[in-house]
Amino acid sequence: LTIGGVMFMHNYSGGGQLLILGIVTVLYVMFTWWRDIIREAAFEGQHTSVVQEGLRLGMILFIVSEVMFFFAFFWAFFTSSLTPVFNIGGVWPPVGIEVISPWGLPLLNTILLLSSGATVTWAHHAIVGGLKQEAQTSLYLTLTFAIYFTTFQLLEYIEAPFSISDGVYGSTFFMATGFHGFHVIIGTIFLTICAIRLYCY
Repeated sequence: LTIGGVMFMHNYSGGGQLLILGIVTVLYVMFTWWRDIIREAAFEGQHTSVVQEGLRLGMILFIVSEVMFFFAFFWAFFTSSLTPVFNIGGVWPPVGIEVISPWGLPLLNTILLLSSGATVTWAHHAIVGGLKQEAQTSLYLTLTFAIYFTTFQLLEYIEAPFSISDGVYGSTFFMATGFHGFHVIIGTIFLTICAIRLYCY
């Protein structure tokens, strides 16, 4: 996946095919893992308290690693913006960079993200309370928000007046928002699996 991505970004022959093969492989592994977890937990009853504790600990470690991952991007942004170096003009944003207005798509995406946090919490409480119809409604609403968010972020990227190669501003912007968008896509896939399981239950 990584090699295919790098080859694709540098226009090497076969890079696109290798990237698609990597994505398909990752999706296949994800779906077979979910299938095994569901079988072990729901049908075979093999998730003892020790296994459940291991899964919880694994999720906690994953979340902590993600916090550290994004901390690095925030560190790069704040270091660059609070103490801009002379070779970018000593100002932030750098000279020649036209910034995206925060009152357009970024504000709408912020509202969508906060709303999706509320609706997924609503879905969780509805599932715990045994309210299937309410859980389905709130989960579908969350998925709708996620799809709109991803679409709007893509539009924002297309219309951005700068690129990832436009110095420190472009690289920190696209790396941080790109990885965040990637996490939203993965979360959307996870929630889709939850919605399918809830529908079939």
